[in-house]
Amino acid sequence: MFAVDLHAHTRAFHGHRTLGDLFDPLGVRLLAWETARRGLDGVATTNHDYYTPFSPSGATVIPGVEVSTTRGHVLVVGPDPPRETAPGELTPAETVGLAHDRGCAAIVAHPFRNSTVTELDDLAVDAVEINGKHPQTRPLVAEIAEKRGLPLVGGSDAHYPIEAGRAYTLIDAPELTPESVVAAIRDGRVEARVRNGITDRLLRRLYREIHRRKHPDSVLGSSSPGIGEPPEE
Repeated sequence: MFAVDLHAHTRAFHGHRTLGDLFDPLGVRLLAWETARRGLDGVATTNHDYYTPFSPSGATVIPGVEVSTTRGHVLVVGPDPPRETAPGELTPAETVGLAHDRGCAAIVAHPFRNSTVTELDDLAVDAVEINGKHPQTRPLVAEIAEKRGLPLVGGSDAHYPIEAGRAYTLIDAPELTPESVVAAIRDGRVEARVRNGITDRLLRRLYREIHRRKHPDSVLGSSSPGIGEPPEE
């Protein structure tokens, strides 16, 4: 059994690609170190709309990308994620097809934050995420997963190393490789876990306050921050 954070970023900011590319080698080392320090075995690097191969020491790094689809974000995790996608260009169905063609799993990211991906009944995703920024939506996410017969996975959505591992996935596999992660997700041999320590609770409160200030109209109560339409709609 392996503990893997399936949703994490190597930088604290979006855009500024040139600057980010310079920072990412340091960012991934810090992320892998902090993930291992928190007792996890691996972490997926799911930067927004691009993937860069990394092999730092510390936790095992699983390739991935967070695709900004026309209806919200979908995580593509596995051995061969696309190197770059155009934000808001691919539909969820196109993203899932791309993931499967490349031997990757497609996961609905934070379905209750700026997303309507789960409204697509015929979408062949592999799992639904419980996001570390607002795990209080777990009953709602679990209801979606049960209705669709999909497994739940956990990811921290970390943009700073200290956030790594606040939500993660237990993976029943003989070894920890990108291929074994994909197979376990598709077979349902996964279990979402959420940490609820003091640091984790404080970080979530800070996130809710930041999100409230940035997007006051999209927050429907403190128990479910960020519910709303995806950015492209």
